[in-house]
Amino acid sequence: MGFPGTWMTESESVVYRVVPKCACSTIGQIMYFSDHGEFYDGDIHDSKERLHKWAQEDSQPIIEANVLSHKSYAFTCVRNPYSRVLSSFFDKICGIQRNGNRYRGNLVPKLVQQYGIEVGGDDGKQEFDQIASFRRFLLFVRDTIRFRRPMDPDIHWSAMSGHVSTFITNGGKYDNIFFTEKFNEGMQSVLDNIETPHAVDLTQIPRFNESEGHGPKRAHPIEDYFDDLSMHLMWEIFSRDFKLFKYDFENPANKLPLGDVDLDEVHAKLGD
Repeated sequence: MGFPGTWMTESESVVYRVVPKCACSTIGQIMYFSDHGEFYDGDIHDSKERLHKWAQEDSQPIIEANVLSHKSYAFTCVRNPYSRVLSSFFDKICGIQRNGNRYRGNLVPKLVQQYGIEVGGDDGKQEFDQIASFRRFLLFVRDTIRFRRPMDPDIHWSAMSGHVSTFITNGGKYDNIFFTEKFNEGMQSVLDNIETPHAVDLTQIPRFNESEGHGPKRAHPIEDYFDDLSMHLMWEIFSRDFKLFKYDFENPANKLPLGDVDLDEVHAKLGD
């Protein structure tokens, strides 16, 4: 199976396991800059050279050899499950994508029809009941993850632990897992442990939020979207994420983790 979702600098200074909706655009651009002294012109997900990616066939043997010998420092980044699934809803379901179309073609019309979800009109900018629509989206997320109906789960809302685990089960080992909510602190802890061709000053790095502006702005605080039933669904879908990555399930308003990630626990629980 190899190492899907894994990126590595050409200099092999660092290895990163991408977790969608967890600052991956910014992290990818930092990796690119650390090798080349400039940012990729465009969305880093579209780059086809100057950054090794498992999706590029030529990169696969290079990444595999590095990861299996643990030659380079390896890390990933995680995010509060409440804000991550909300972000997926506003970006992927309500938003118009980079290509000017809806995400995954007929997915949104299917959700409108089968789950009664509203998405803010054709351009995603019109008023609609965000809370009611999000809660219906959450039912759809549960159905895709628990029952693989009406489709397989999408990488943007499938559990972070699933993404993180493939790296471990196929022979990789993480040196660092940090939090999107403490991005500068976490990314600095990675940079402090590696040597890069170009120095990176995090205070000068812009945020590459490629989903910004795709869809409507969130109109309410995070906690307003989650009633008792929604929280029950969140636990059913993402309980492992809350536990392993130390996020506060009881209080959706608290986006910060309750403690640091225990790397030994992550490797033990995701490695089987």
